[in-house]
Amino acid sequence: MQKVGNRPWRQDQPRPGRADLERRRRRAPWALPLLVAAALTISAAPAQGMTGGASPVAPGGAHAASDVAFSPMRWAGATWYGPGLYGNHTACGQLLLPGTIGVAHRSLPCGTTVKLVYGGRSILTQVIDRGPYTRGNSWDLTLAAARALGFEEVGADRIGYAVPLQYARSPG
Repeated sequence: MQKVGNRPWRQDQPRPGRADLERRRRRAPWALPLLVAAALTISAAPAQGMTGGASPVAPGGAHAASDVAFSPMRWAGATWYGPGLYGNHTACGQLLLPGTIGVAHRSLPCGTTVKLVYGGRSILTQVIDRGPYTRGNSWDLTLAAARALGFEEVGADRIGYAVPLQYARSPG
């Protein structure tokens, strides 16, 4: 048995590389609870900062982004994601947290505002990630967005969506 740093390693196991040793040294089990506590104490932050720029819209209601002209409502398959990915960054660079409201889409630019409708509820949210990676679906909602639409218990279904006119394609 040889020693690496102050930890022994066996010959039949691969020798840990420098990156493994650095990761072990940096691991801090107290960091996540500390970050959560700090986030909860910041109550002066606007609500949009915690939701990823999204805001719920009452059915038939108006929104501050009324200057955006949306395409006619269309329907497509959707799923939701989140719990196993919290703490990771999305493809658009945003930190995915339990309260993050957003959607993943394969081709719309990051930050594009999208209107989603399901079961009589609607929200305006932004594209924050790429996906979905399941066949037959066009949208992947964060868990918080799915909850806002009442979509959480369903898991996968068709939802209504409208995108800004500049990104709308003619039905094909």
